[in-house]
Amino acid sequence: MTDAARADPTAWLIRSGDLIDGTGAERRKADILIEGERIVSVAPPGSIQIEGAAIVDAAGLVVAPGFIDVHTHDDNAVLVAPDMSAKISQGVTTVVAGNCGISIAPGPLADPPPPLTLIANADPDAFRFERLKDYADAVDAAAPSINIALLIGHSTLRVGAVRDISKKADTTEIDRMRENLAKCLDDGAIGFSTGLYYKTNAPADIDEVVALAELLSDKGGIYVTHMRDEHDHVIDSLHESFETANRADVPIVISHHKCAGPRNWGRSRETLPLIEQTRARMAVALDAYPYAAGSTVLDPDWVDPEIRILVSWSVSHPEMAGRNLADIASAWECSQQDAARRLAPAGGIYFQMDEADVRRILAFPPTMIGSDGLPHDRHPHPRLWGTFPRVLGKYCRQEHLFTLEEAVHKMTGLSAANFGLKDRGVVREGVFADLVLFDADEIIDRATFEEPTRPATGIAQVFVNGKLGWQDGAHTGARSGRFVSRR
Repeated sequence: MTDAARADPTAWLIRSGDLIDGTGAERRKADILIEGERIVSVAPPGSIQIEGAAIVDAAGLVVAPGFIDVHTHDDNAVLVAPDMSAKISQGVTTVVAGNCGISIAPGPLADPPPPLTLIANADPDAFRFERLKDYADAVDAAAPSINIALLIGHSTLRVGAVRDISKKADTTEIDRMRENLAKCLDDGAIGFSTGLYYKTNAPADIDEVVALAELLSDKGGIYVTHMRDEHDHVIDSLHESFETANRADVPIVISHHKCAGPRNWGRSRETLPLIEQTRARMAVALDAYPYAAGSTVLDPDWVDPEIRILVSWSVSHPEMAGRNLADIASAWECSQQDAARRLAPAGGIYFQMDEADVRRILAFPPTMIGSDGLPHDRHPHPRLWGTFPRVLGKYCRQEHLFTLEEAVHKMTGLSAANFGLKDRGVVREGVFADLVLFDADEIIDRATFEEPTRPATGIAQVFVNGKLGWQDGAHTGARSGRFVSRR
């Protein structure tokens, strides 16, 4: 497939691929010329003549923009595991981290409580970055295999500035958070996120959130929210989210939209029309992952005996990772809530959604794709390794939920436009050469709940900023990712 005459070519010519350019337009045959870190020509097959470039024969393959994972918790992962195999193996070339109100900066934070620990990998020094520019410098020094953009999390701001995080912030504390958020936005953060579902963030009322989110209006950032309730009060939480964004005069993204808990299965028939109606008067976007189970902290207050809960990690009982909470409780002769307390601190995978809702939300045209994977879990949710090939293989090719062009748009051009990632998410002359070549007939996820770290199949090559980073199931050794800012 590849004629790599030089170990590190500065020019690549990708010939005769089926180009899906990320805009939603129909595929077409094309040659693509990369020089340095950018695409310099996109032309009909055979029309580009150049000597010295490494040749890639892409006949029979789709050539698409590198996928953008808009919902991640990869803040620390890009530093401690910069190969980022879980993402680049799927064709992901850029991630958005700092979601759900949890970000690695600003700090320093000496003893961050859950859920901030989800991104710390048990590293007491993880939240050491006083300024976002310090973190950006660390990312570039680590040279990860993929690009990363960062949202600033409300819980992180609260832990650093609010004396009692079980209460809403006072005026002085809000001013301190505003100052820290403003510095981060000046340093290149692309927006602000909340995780109002979490105990570190839940005490904040709408006024506190608006006081922070309104800073985004002048600085061009985006407001991203893990809503206060995705269960019985999902409609109320949508209205709160829309009111917050409207008062702050900022665009909003609803994170990992779902209707959680058996009582709420089928309610996407209510939530999606409400989102569509609201989009007529303000900028609203949403993301979703292609699974009927979520993953987060294992909290006794969130244990529902009606659903399956799989333990993803436990500090006190690491041997229980990968086991069902109900089975553990039975073996210990206690309730599932008590088992969760004994396992703490721990993580859980909650089988809390209905497949019909998942399909309906994925098919909704404005929905972007985000994995919400937790890279430090001992037994992670398979979405960490399988999200994007699963969308393309299961939901596109096998179930015909959308066309391949629509699927690619949901994970590339749509994402870049909503998050303001300049010169990414599309294939055209002048943009960064973030590209994925895949076999549309073969691509599929292989990660399962039993074996969650199995790489996908069907990804042929992945280019990041003009460098070939992944080929035929393995790293090439090139790590050309970087910290990226909003345009």
